[in-house]
Amino acid sequence: MANKLQRRTASRRKLHLLRTITNSKSVKRSSIILNVLLHFYKLKVKLEEIKREYQNLRAIRNEYLTLLKHIQIPKEVKVEKIGEEFVVKVTCNKGGDKLVSILEAFDELGLNVLQARVSCSHFFVMEAISVAQDQQTIDIKDITEAVLKAIDEKPGDADTLVT
Repeated sequence: MANKLQRRTASRRKLHLLRTITNSKSVKRSSIILNVLLHFYKLKVKLEEIKREYQNLRAIRNEYLTLLKHIQIPKEVKVEKIGEEFVVKVTCNKGGDKLVSILEAFDELGLNVLQARVSCSHFFVMEAISVAQDQQTIDIKDITEAVLKAIDEKPGDADTLVT
């Protein structure tokens, strides 16, 4: 007898929990079960909707990344002279040894790099502050041409040292 009473109270507790979870107002056992089934169905539909939205967002992200790979950034070199320092800003497509060839061009012109900031996430961007060695007179036009030549240089085109 006590066992039957325990089962009945456990069943009532479970039904009460189901009523509170689903915000059901009904008292009948069958209505509560139907409300729970309806609640499960709604949750399933919401989950499917979230999955579809997630797949759409991933597709948009992949398309965006593909477009970023195919963007052709025009080569741009800006050189400013501020006092004794030259501020060189370079923007171009990434690939090859652009940083190395630009720094070699600076070395050939006799420029010492004081500070440089480089980013290669989707395209190559560099901003460098440099100073002429031994108080040489270097023209902005010469720096611009040397950097443009260094950007256009292919990795195999560089002069190789033979010893």
